[in-house]
Amino acid sequence: MEGLPAQVEVPSYFLCPISMEIMRDPVTLSSGITYDRESIERWVFTDGHGECPMTKQKLGAADREPTPNHTLRRLIQGWCAVHAVERFPTPRAPIDAARVETIVDAARRGQDLLVASLRELADIVAESDCNRRCVESTPGAVAFLVSVVKKHAADDTPKPLESQEDQMFGSVVGPPKASSPEDVALSILYSLRLSEGSWKRVLERGDNFLDTMASALRRPSYLSRTHGIQLLKAAVSEMPPAQLTSASAELVEGVVSVVTDKLSGKAVKIALQVLCRLCLWGRNRVKAVEAGAVGALVELLLDECYGGSKRASELAIVVMDHLCGCAEGRLELVAHPAGLAVMARAVTRVSAAGTESAVRALHAVARHSATPAVLQEMLAVGVVVRLLFLVQTGAAGDRPRERAREMLKMHARVWRGSPCFTPQLDASYPS
Repeated sequence: MEGLPAQVEVPSYFLCPISMEIMRDPVTLSSGITYDRESIERWVFTDGHGECPMTKQKLGAADREPTPNHTLRRLIQGWCAVHAVERFPTPRAPIDAARVETIVDAARRGQDLLVASLRELADIVAESDCNRRCVESTPGAVAFLVSVVKKHAADDTPKPLESQEDQMFGSVVGPPKASSPEDVALSILYSLRLSEGSWKRVLERGDNFLDTMASALRRPSYLSRTHGIQLLKAAVSEMPPAQLTSASAELVEGVVSVVTDKLSGKAVKIALQVLCRLCLWGRNRVKAVEAGAVGALVELLLDECYGGSKRASELAIVVMDHLCGCAEGRLELVAHPAGLAVMARAVTRVSAAGTESAVRALHAVARHSATPAVLQEMLAVGVVVRLLFLVQTGAAGDRPRERAREMLKMHARVWRGSPCFTPQLDASYPS
């Protein structure tokens, strides 16, 4: 412990069995073993272990909430006072469901109490994981937060987007920015880290949660958009395919806008993951293309080729592969001045998964959109060279190699005059 005299020996029963530090807030599990609250809650709720770390006793749902050990806490505080060690402050008692219900009821009474009540809930959730779980499990609390986001999203008045710096540092250079009820409710929903059961209840309600998140992605607030895309990712992961086959154009536009605006590295990756999920179906692909997804992906790949995130590049290529499954996507790709060039680069410079997706996208172009101009551009920007590399080395596996071979055979008459076609290769791909 910092500040503890070297000659002072700490009693072993003051130490948490997990962290081996003096317990600040000792709590006892149903197994009878006492731990520091922060350590045991991380073990049980964050890491997902279902047993006591020391006894390995299984913990049922009712056994996971620890009981404060007030006697041991007082002993630790007394010992600290005797040995001139800085005392730990007495922890605040966890919130209970009755208090959460009171706050929610007050928020429903009118606009004057709404923001104050939401801010109080936000402070409660931020205080501890125990409070977070209490708010999540209080009947009606999560549904109320969703309703706040939905209700206040009706204000679609265009507003300038706030930058990440404005959101994070605005209070340093000027007065703090007043958050709207929707912004605060979104922040709370994000902080709750909803369980699978809570998501199921949210998605089973009559309100269309995807449309609610679409409105959140149109907010001027950087933090609200970031929280919105993170909540959307969690939602689509829990939704059955039947509910995702035809997402609204507004939702797809909102997700694409996160990529276009390059909201943040993390937000862009999450948006790409959502697009990977949504664009498994043709109607969503067309909506994504109409929202400008192809251009946004090409621009992202151009940036990522120069020291950006490899994971973001891989996700962008997977999304592009999905979009090339429709005619509109292929048309946008070949029309972009750098479209075929970035896909050529992706064939050999991202990852095995990226190579497979890039080759599949190029195969769709070569098969369905191969005009003479497109074929000449594929030759000029290095697509053909990289296809030959894959065929000769088999570096990315059998499936990309076979697709590359098929493309070369398909258009050998056009490409055979290239210097990269040696006499041996000419014999392998007869006209």
